[in-house]
Amino acid sequence: MRYIKWVFILTIWLLAGAFLHYTLPQNDVVRVVKTEVRRVDFGENSIFWAQQDTAQEGATSVNRDVRFVEAFLPNGRPIVYRNEDTGWGWPPYFKLDSSNLQAELTDLASTKADPQWVLLRHYGWRNEFLSIFPNAVAVKPVDGPEYSQVNWFNIIFLTMLAAVVWALYVRWRRFRRARIDPMVENVEDSLYAAGDALSERRGRFRRWLDSWKQT
Repeated sequence: MRYIKWVFILTIWLLAGAFLHYTLPQNDVVRVVKTEVRRVDFGENSIFWAQQDTAQEGATSVNRDVRFVEAFLPNGRPIVYRNEDTGWGWPPYFKLDSSNLQAELTDLASTKADPQWVLLRHYGWRNEFLSIFPNAVAVKPVDGPEYSQVNWFNIIFLTMLAAVVWALYVRWRRFRRARIDPMVENVEDSLYAAGDALSERRGRFRRWLDSWKQT
């Protein structure tokens, strides 16, 4: 049971970590080379896509046009982003300007000979096997590929989340010690007492049988 408990706890923490890693904003320094619109057929990976433009909400379909951004990382590895509104849904980026962002990205496209590096903020993962793409949220030009920026939002958010989790854990331990543990001890004492009483009854019954055998 101890191993099952730790496997369960580890699974919960891994799922929580994956959820936060997917949802929280990340920054990439990239060189945008192309922007385009593609028709996408949604399948089992539809959970990793956002939604149509907020002005077009209400029309659901298995396929629609999606804005894409093709770029290269400083190490030369290609990466592709999608550019979709999040609207008022999840994750709560309240992104309503995917059209404007696409125009900015198109304007910042550059060549390898004359690169324009940008800091692209996004959330989500890139996975070729599942055909999922991170969703671009914001962009700004930077001086070069060595540019770096501290993600203060993630630091502050994770610090506050850790404080909340710790506070809830401390209060749960106090509640368990004050309310649950005494109840469990009372139940255990009752079971032990019932077991002792049953043993005593069995002992008297056995002695009564032994008295009949002796007669």
